[in-house]
Order: sequence, then structure tokens, then C-alpha cells
Amino acid sequence: MQMFKPHALELIKNKRPNFEQINEFCQSPEAFLKYLDACGIERAVLINYVAPEVIGFTNGVNQFVADYVKENPKRLISCGSLHPRHTTNVLADMEQILRLGIRMIKIHPPHQLLFPNDYLKGVKELEIIYRAAEANGIPVMFHTGTSIFPGARNKYGDPLYVDDVAIDFPKLRILLAHGGRPLWMETAFFLIRRHPNVYLDISGIPPKSLLEYFPRLNEIANKTLFGTDWPGPGVPDIKKNLDDFCALPLPPEIQQQILSKTALSIWPA
Repeated sequence: MQMFKPHALELIKNKRPNFEQINEFCQSPEAFLKYLDACGIERAVLINYVAPEVIGFTNGVNQFVADYVKENPKRLISCGSLHPRHTTNVLADMEQILRLGIRMIKIHPPHQLLFPNDYLKGVKELEIIYRAAEANGIPVMFHTGTSIFPGARNKYGDPLYVDDVAIDFPKLRILLAHGGRPLWMETAFFLIRRHPNVYLDISGIPPKSLLEYFPRLNEIANKTLFGTDWPGPGVPDIKKNLDDFCALPLPPEIQQQILSKTALSIWPA
């Protein structure tokens, strides 16, 4: 919480009476694991990314999450990040991510203020990040869709720019966080069906709206992962998201695929 810019932290706090509990979870993986137990969640991916301009996070998030997951590496999956404008030696920084055992890299275009395919315009650091992740079997998650945080620039959230990444790095597993919601769901659906290496993460989508956003979800269930985006704005509770998802009119085998099997294919237990 110490890294947050004041305006970003205020947005997280807004209308969240249990903020002190969340603060405790940030400091205590033991407490967070007990919370996951209470929610009926076996494993969680802990999303971190470098975005000093908008959110305040520096590359210190990588060491933080690597230390945090040591409490239970089987249940807690680390996600770290690099930012092309905030690295003086991207190769050394990628080597550090590998040494730390980071298991996914997050790129947040609206908060990092870049397009996913900016390597085609001379941002060679992005190409190095993608090539290293591809070579080492580390998936890359892209935020797709809008952001309400002050300073976010939503033109960067269109998932279409990930099309180039999927073509140029065909062995890189790519996760489209939030499925382009609420503007670009059809684009996200197209990319997931077009590219064998592109997956859908449904976090940040209210479960009750999921089938409105993705009416043909069954067709991509084998590449769809459950997530919540908690404790982000608009996500009050993990358990409620899980319950609302389980209440959807989806066949049990489809629910099981989205809740666990797809994630297990990426991060085996």
C-alpha cells in the first residue's frame, strides 16, 4: 500500500469498509490464505505491475511478490512486471525476474501509457521482455479494456494491439485481462479464437454480466480463466464473485474448466 499514489489509494479505499483488512492481507500472506480458505479458493495469482506515473508502483513490486508467495508457493502464484521507460538494463531486470521465480508478467497499457506492440515503433525493451518470457515459458497478461484511475489513458486498452504480439511471439502464452470490457469484448473474443496462444481472464467482469459480454463463452471455455480483480474498484468480495459465477447457466464441465482446468494447464499444481 505504501507505493500507491494518494489519488489511486483513495479510489481503492472508496466505499470499502474492510480496507484495514485488505491492508492486513498485503502484509500477511498467512491472513490472506485464511481469507482464501473462507472464500473456497484454492489458488490465487497475485497481480503486480510497474506503473509509477499512474498508480505509483515501481519495480520493487517484483521483490515484494516473490517474498510474499514464499509462504505457500503452491497456492500463491507470483505476477511481476517491467516497464520499458523505467529500466536502465532490461536484460538484467528480466534475469532478476527469472531469479525471483516470477510466474507471470503483467503489462498494463492504460497505466503504463504504451501500446502492447510498441516494439514495432522502436521500443525494443518490450521485444526483449516478450522474447525472454516466451523462451522461459512465462505467460504475459495484458490489461485490456478501460480504467477509471486518474491519469489512465484508455486508448491503450484496445486489445487489437495484442494481435501483433500473438503473431510475432507465437509460443508466448498471452492472457487478456478483463476481456476488453466494457468496449472491446468482440475484439477480445476474436483474438482468443484466432490465436492458439491467447487466453481470456474474466476478472473485473461482473459475473452476472459475463454471458452478456461473451454470449459464446462455451466456445472458448478451454482458454478461459476465472478471476475477480479483487480488491479493485467495483469488486467487493471474492466469495460473491465466485457464487455469482457458479449461479450462471453454464454446464458443470464448462464451469470446472473455467474455475480450475485452464489455470492448471498454465500453472500445474
